[in-house]
Amino acid sequence: MVNLRRREFVTLLGGAAAAWPLAVRAQQAKAATIGLLGTGSAAAQSQWTATFVQRMRELGWVEGRNLAIEYRWADGRTERLSELANQLVRLKVDVIVTHNTPGPLAAKQATSTIPIVFATAGDPVGTGIVASLARPGGNVTGLSSQTPDVAGKRLELLREIVPGLRQLAVLADTDNPFVKLDVSHLRQAGAGLGVEVAMFEMRRGEDIDPAFEALKGRAQALYVPATPIAVVNRVRINTLALAAHVPTMLGVREYVEAGGLMSYGPNFPDLFRRAADFVDKILRGTKPGDLPVEQPTKFDLVINITTAKALGLEVPPTLLARADEVIE
Repeated sequence: MVNLRRREFVTLLGGAAAAWPLAVRAQQAKAATIGLLGTGSAAAQSQWTATFVQRMRELGWVEGRNLAIEYRWADGRTERLSELANQLVRLKVDVIVTHNTPGPLAAKQATSTIPIVFATAGDPVGTGIVASLARPGGNVTGLSSQTPDVAGKRLELLREIVPGLRQLAVLADTDNPFVKLDVSHLRQAGAGLGVEVAMFEMRRGEDIDPAFEALKGRAQALYVPATPIAVVNRVRINTLALAAHVPTMLGVREYVEAGGLMSYGPNFPDLFRRAADFVDKILRGTKPGDLPVEQPTKFDLVINITTAKALGLEVPPTLLARADEVIE
């Protein structure tokens, strides 16, 4: 009888030990407020946001229950980011989640105490967002999208579809620190391949039409970095590129889905999903400066066959075979 009771006691103790982490986890998941600072628009970033919110739910953070999200959208206008970041600081949110390069820089300027998690940043060390990837320090951490490092790879892929490529136009906002680094890598790669790279300015949506007028006859292909203004205006950019009969190399899949020719780069939904894990750890007590900046694990090559046919281009079978996704 004594042995039986001892076994019962041990069983109960084991069950309690197994349940203890869950109880602690539930107790720790106190109501929190996230400030989501979007550099684009709600519509343009809907898939990325949905992925982030879904992952937060999986981690036990549910909007309307123990989580509130304050959304602020710059709609591609980087000059608005500073005021929007300050709004979130005044609301005293628990964490600011943002992305791209201008977003984290604006948030970092607005606060040195509220934790900041960036879901994407082209070169967070080179642009001054963090001190280093391994030891970001301060109140900022997140995920590097490593975009400048793949500029040369994008150029090589583009040359497989446009074999005689000699003149490449870049449509971007040169005030963006990430763009400067990206174009620098692109020019280095172009110099070795005999490709001349020319910049065409796009700070606002109103700059897009004049830029296409200016690049007529001066470009055999167009390179568009993943910047806030480009994401918001991706349909307009692709429509004008198709009308001008100019193949496009783009930073992320969403551009190709909107009619661009091809993209090669990190999977943004995956990065936003992983950003939720950073937020979860911070809300449970981890200091952002103690969380090393992580790098992409998924790089996708996406090709739009319909656009290729409209441009009269033949995509080599070897390139199609390497594509992660082919849009028809």
